[in-house]
Amino acid sequence: MQLLVYLLAYPLLWLVSRLPFGLLHFISDALYPLIYNVIGYRKKVVRENLSLVFPDKTESERLSIEKGFFKHMCDMFLEMVKTIGISNKQLQKRFVFTNLEVLHQLEKKGKSVMLMFPHYASWEWVIALDAHIKSKGYAIYLPIQNKYFDKLVRDIREKFGTTLITTKTTRAIVSKNRKEGQLSMYGILSDQSPMISKAQHFTDFMGITVPVHVGAEDLCKNLDLPAVYLKVTKRKRGHYEGSFKLLAEHPRDYTDFAITDMFLNEVEKSIQEKPEFYFWTHKRWKHRNKVPTKYLDISKNQ
Repeated sequence: MQLLVYLLAYPLLWLVSRLPFGLLHFISDALYPLIYNVIGYRKKVVRENLSLVFPDKTESERLSIEKGFFKHMCDMFLEMVKTIGISNKQLQKRFVFTNLEVLHQLEKKGKSVMLMFPHYASWEWVIALDAHIKSKGYAIYLPIQNKYFDKLVRDIREKFGTTLITTKTTRAIVSKNRKEGQLSMYGILSDQSPMISKAQHFTDFMGITVPVHVGAEDLCKNLDLPAVYLKVTKRKRGHYEGSFKLLAEHPRDYTDFAITDMFLNEVEKSIQEKPEFYFWTHKRWKHRNKVPTKYLDISKNQ
């Protein structure tokens, strides 16, 4: 069944990936009313999330963010498909980076890096970074259940120089690379909700106390990887800009969870600037009512 689904879907995806951006944006505009008004894909989740994190905004203001998000999501979906056929020249034109010296200085010191970023604006096209660094690029991800689509995604990333590694194999690969002296850069999306049973840290995110992922910080401390935040800004449709902020060059000097909290603080800044570009369909705050009392007491006293 997995193969059948792949064989039926791939020709259409391939065809769409060869369309010019002007036509892709036309299709995106046509998809928007279908997704938003007819299907209403996760509209309830988006609306609840916005009400939770923006209680002081008017209903009209939240509705404007909601609609802006769904329009961006349609763009993002088609841009993801476009990645199948996009050339490296096109990709470099549409995803540019500022202050690359932040990474280059760390490379000159012989340091591998943990690059932390959220589900904001465009995370798919961060693979454009491989053309600007000496390090070998890795992206930490959760495998897709359909093994054929999973292979397709891995092949696309590797075409641009990025190797996908699973969360389960990350520690072993990072350790191996360090032992062999392989200069590497590991990209990880760290803003989503962890399983409540595995949560090690709870903190305020957009004014709400929730469990947060600490895997990136754990790797940084155990393997002495500098932590760098990547801020992505959507300049216009199909065009993005990435900038870097060094969170911790010597992660072992920081108290537990400090790096994680610094990362989330940067994510909040991006959301406050342009909230419509955050991925609101995730149930990010679903465990807000399962926070241990000690964390709630700390939050009240801050």
